[in-house]
This record gives sequence, structure tokens and C-alpha cells, in this order.
Amino acid sequence: MTTSLLSHLQQLQKQVPTPPVVAAGKLVRGIGLTLEAVGCQLPVGSQCMVQTVDGEIEAEVVGFGEHITYLMPTEAVRGIVPGSRVLPLNRESGLAVGLGLLGRVIDGNGQPLDGLGPVESTTRVPTVKPPINPLTRRPIDSPMDVGVRAINALNTVGIGQRMGLFAGSGVGKSVLLGMMTRGAKADVVVVGLVGERGREVKEFIHDILTPEERERAVVVAAPADTSPLMRLKGCETAVTVAEYFRDQGMNVLLLIDSLTRYAMAQREIALAVGEPPATKGYPPSVFARLPALVERAGNGSENQGSITAFYTVLTEGDDLQDPIADAARAILDGHIVLSRQLADSGHYPAIDIEASISRVMPQVVSEEHLMQARRVRQVYSTYQQNKDLITLGAYTRGTDPRVDLAINAEPAINALLQQGMKQVLPYDESLASMAQLAGGLGKG
Repeated sequence: MTTSLLSHLQQLQKQVPTPPVVAAGKLVRGIGLTLEAVGCQLPVGSQCMVQTVDGEIEAEVVGFGEHITYLMPTEAVRGIVPGSRVLPLNRESGLAVGLGLLGRVIDGNGQPLDGLGPVESTTRVPTVKPPINPLTRRPIDSPMDVGVRAINALNTVGIGQRMGLFAGSGVGKSVLLGMMTRGAKADVVVVGLVGERGREVKEFIHDILTPEERERAVVVAAPADTSPLMRLKGCETAVTVAEYFRDQGMNVLLLIDSLTRYAMAQREIALAVGEPPATKGYPPSVFARLPALVERAGNGSENQGSITAFYTVLTEGDDLQDPIADAARAILDGHIVLSRQLADSGHYPAIDIEASISRVMPQVVSEEHLMQARRVRQVYSTYQQNKDLITLGAYTRGTDPRVDLAINAEPAINALLQQGMKQVLPYDESLASMAQLAGGLGKG
């Protein structure tokens, strides 16, 4: 071999990076939710096992410093002592998906919670995918039947749309999600119960879903008592499962309860690794992850299906200007606001049609439908604006024809907007009811 050829080969070898050898590390400190380890150079997102006096616990790399790796346990921290060994976890990467997920309840890692044995999977997919090219998405041009008359008629949702359900605690967000689960015309329903009460998981599965509905549903559960890392994974796993079925050409209904708990979980992790807080205690990474999660839903390409998504957003103190509510409203394709005042008066679902809007409704409904919905909104709004005068008896009939019409139509409009929690009202029936009501209201 000539000297020039040998030197050329040696130069090429220098250019090829040598893969790092990952050795076991050890814990040096544990503060709050995070563990600090030295001696293990693992990329962010890697899984590892921490050996403790009580056994082993799983953790994930969430950050690093100059010589320190920050770990976040996926379960309760117990039996950890200084010097505990940290071992890389060698297992298949990605989430196991397939038709075997239908009818199952899994956690944020894709492991079964229903006691029915391992999930039958045909393939594994990464939980984080590159963003979809917006020019390859199909436009939203068809209405989606969700089985709720107030939404079908006045806030029509398009197939592939992403909507938010905004409300304070105890106003009926979870009940409305259950109504849409029963009534939606979708091939697959994926439900992410993230950061909510643990009892709601079993109630949702056994009380809200019938055996027939469970066969087309996948439930991902990460209750409030799980670690923030598991709550974060719960949302991302639900979206990944929905993406898989969309890629198979199916129309998927994705329900996430709640987007606020996802943001809170990211806040806990970010603050624990030292990220400075910004808006009302939320670090900047929270507002970067929200659009990344939401944009994964929607229509696919011409050969794929769609993901129609509903995300519940908890408004603290019923304040719609809450940082997470404000950020979510800006990145979603519309919002449905639930009113505590309506809920307290026994009006269910407690949808405030004045504050709610579907941004794609003009693209998916006829001009006649749009005009009828607008007329009902106008009359309803007129009554609400004069409600105090009417209630106090300060308004005299005959003073304003618009108010007189609103007073006469108020019982019929309320009847249109109310619905039993186990009642399913199809899209065509909803439109017929609204058309009959709008016909008696005249033209605005």
C-alpha cells in the first residue's frame, strides 16, 4: 500500500466519529423531582435504570450540565442513596402500536393498565416525529358529526379541526367529552386522560363507554398522582396512537383531558432542571411544546385519514386570559367555552354560544346553515344583553321589537342548546331542529 493511500485512509478514519461508549454512572444528588448523576453520557430522552436499596426505578434523561446528567424518575422516588448506580436501559425504541390497541387502556409508556395481558402490536413508531409539511395536508372541507346539537348546529366542527374546550373546574368538560365519544362519527376514538382524578379513568371506561364503543376506543391514562414525566408522556402517547391510525387511512377523534395538565407537567420538569420562569411561573419551553403537540393533529395527506382533536383547557378562576388558555386559543382552530353560570342553573351542556366559535365553520357548512346559525346567535345575544332588565321587570314589552322577539324565543333556544348526557343527536337532526327554530325568528 502506498504512503499516500495509507495517509488518505487515516485521514478518513479521523473524520468518522467513534460512537461513545456509555458506561454506568452514579447518583451524586437528588433535589425535589430530579436526580443528578455523573459518569453516564446519555442523550436527552434516553431511558435508564437507577439501582436503589428497594430495587430498581426507571428514569429518563431530561437535561445535562458540564459533567452532570439530570434524570427524572417515571415513578415514585424511594430507596435512593448517594452513589446509587445508573444503568442505560437497552430496549426497543418507539411506541408499540397496532389494531391490538383498540379496546385497551394503557399508560404513558404504552404499557397495559386493564389487566388483559400484553398489547398485541405489529410495529413500533417514534413518539416524536418531524412536523408535517403544511402544503401536503388536505383542506378541512367536510363537517364532523359529534352527536351534540349545540356544536353540530351553531359551532360546526370540520373533519381534521382542532378545538379547545375552555372551562373552570366542575363545569362539565369531562361529561361533554364523553358525549362526543358516544356520538362522534369516527373510525377510532383515542382518549388521553392526563393529570385528572384517578377515579375518572374507571368511570369514563365503564360508565361513559358502552362495550361496543370500547371496541373502537384507545384510552391513555396518566392520572394526577403519576410523575410529571408520565403525564407529559401520556399526552404524547395519545397523539402518537392517533397518528398511527390516521396513517392507516382512518378518521380519528382525539380527546385530550387536559392540555393544561400537560403544560403544568412541563412546567414542573423545566423548573426542576433550572429553567427560569417567565409568564406567571411558566418557563418558555411550555409555550414551545404546546404548538408542537397541537400541530401533530389535523388532516393527513391525500392517502391518509384525519385527526379531529378536542383539548380541554382548565381556566383558573374562570379566567380566559390565563396564560395557557390564551396560548391555546391562539394555536387552535376554535374554542368552545363552558359557562359556570349556565351549569349552576342546570343548563347542560353548559356551552356559552356567545363566547364560542368554530373558525372553519364557514368552510364546511352551506350558506343557509351559516345564516340560520347567525340568526339564532343574534336573538340569543339580544336576550342576554337585556337579561337583567327583563328579570327585574324594568323592560316594558313593545319598547323594542328585537327584545320582544328574544323574550318569546328564549325558551325554544334554550331547548335547542340543552341535551341529556346520554343522548346522541345526529348532525342532520341537529340542523333540522335549528332550521325549524330559525324559521320562526325571521330575518335579522
